[in-house]
Amino acid sequence: MKIKILLLLIALISSLNAQNIKVAMAANLSYAMKPLTQAFHQLHPDIKVDTIIGGTGKLFAQIQHHAPFDLLLSANMLYPEKLYQSGDAITRPIVYAQGSLVLLSTKDLDLSQGLDLLKDPTIKKIAIANPKTAPYGIATIQALKHANIYDTIKSKFVYGESISQTLTYATRVADIGFIAKSALFAPAMKRYQKGTHWVDIDPKLYSPIDQGIVLLKHAQRSKEASAFYAFMLSRQAKTILESFGYRVP
Repeated sequence: MKIKILLLLIALISSLNAQNIKVAMAANLSYAMKPLTQAFHQLHPDIKVDTIIGGTGKLFAQIQHHAPFDLLLSANMLYPEKLYQSGDAITRPIVYAQGSLVLLSTKDLDLSQGLDLLKDPTIKKIAIANPKTAPYGIATIQALKHANIYDTIKSKFVYGESISQTLTYATRVADIGFIAKSALFAPAMKRYQKGTHWVDIDPKLYSPIDQGIVLLKHAQRSKEASAFYAFMLSRQAKTILESFGYRVP
């Protein structure tokens, strides 16, 4: 009984000493974040990482309205740069990873046709991330315009407010969709095979999806937030990100 009470006291003291940080992160990172936070926790067991997932544009708006976030892991560099210029971020934006686009369908389609497949009249709905709120949506529009098919197929678009919502639409609502390659590494996606269910989009068709990290003003005096910031730029974090389909600098 005494041992049990002692263990409970130790657990209580540990929980009281634990420091929480809030990390706002782009939806495309949601699949890689668990192993990232687990690796970080091994290095810093007293720091708890709370993650807030969403489209980068929406997270940016929340930060502008003084949401108490400590870091932003963005899906692009535009919003981190704006936050730095406005004084809402206290570090210059740094690229921590580069995302990639893939075309995914759960239907029996001839993906060897590439983007020309999207002109097929049997394809009624194409899921894409909303370019107003999600950088992966901007990249999708760029790819379609460079392939000279945007005007032909834009009436088929079904917009997701984040890349994770777009994945749901691509697999459940639409005939085909543009998603982040990192999503393919989620356990539920392992049944989808390259060439049969998905193909890479030529990276020459869209600007590099540079994903930026910044420490926010809310974390100005937080050693814990600084520790997570440093971890995300470490070789260990980059190795994890590479295993989820990202390119890393």
